[in-house]
Amino acid sequence: MNAAPADQIRLLDVQDLDVRLQQLAHKRKSLPEHAEIESLTKDLTQLRDLLVAAQTEESDCAREQTKAEQDVDQVRQRAARDQQRLDSGAVSSPKDLENLQREIASLAKRQGDLEDVVLEVMERRESAQERAGELTERVASVQAKIDDATARRDAACEGIDAEVASATKEREVIAGSVPADLLKLYEKLREQQGGVGAAKLYARSCQGCRQELAITELNEIRQAAPDTVVRCENCRRILVRTSESGL
Repeated sequence: MNAAPADQIRLLDVQDLDVRLQQLAHKRKSLPEHAEIESLTKDLTQLRDLLVAAQTEESDCAREQTKAEQDVDQVRQRAARDQQRLDSGAVSSPKDLENLQREIASLAKRQGDLEDVVLEVMERRESAQERAGELTERVASVQAKIDDATARRDAACEGIDAEVASATKEREVIAGSVPADLLKLYEKLREQQGGVGAAKLYARSCQGCRQELAITELNEIRQAAPDTVVRCENCRRILVRTSESGL
């Protein structure tokens, strides 16, 4: 394949821009904010699960407390009615009187037990409320950190995307001036060789594979016409000759 030396030089410019675009893509993908957001999001998910559990427990305790308070109220009302019967003197039979007094005493004990239950439930509910309050604050704090990291990531991405757009436009212009067959070979090699399809021959070494060329290979390149597209024997990339090639 033949191509004017100037076209081959422009191919190096295309390669430089492709490397730059690769670097920008890697930079965008490797922004520290990505890992920060991922870690914070995991923390947020765990905290939200804990918050839901605490809120559920508080809700369950609220229902349990209501039920226990209703039980206390029912026992209290029944005890009040029995006490009213006792105080009214309506019960004259000694046996009935004894039974009524025994029931009042039993109701008093029952009321005391139920009130203890109410207190125990209230303590559990208060503890759940405190946990829910603390977790709500922690959720808000982590969410704020995520929002901050997201804003920083988006700003960084915006800057990188602007560089990508500029480099892409410049590449289109330069690549448009490179002969189609040369550019096609370059693209094929770039895909095969990890993103580098053309390299400068610098000080008798290929800048693609970083290998110094053998004497026989250098002699062949010296004898090649300036418009001959030469390839590296080691990596098969396009070798572009310049004044710094050491030929």
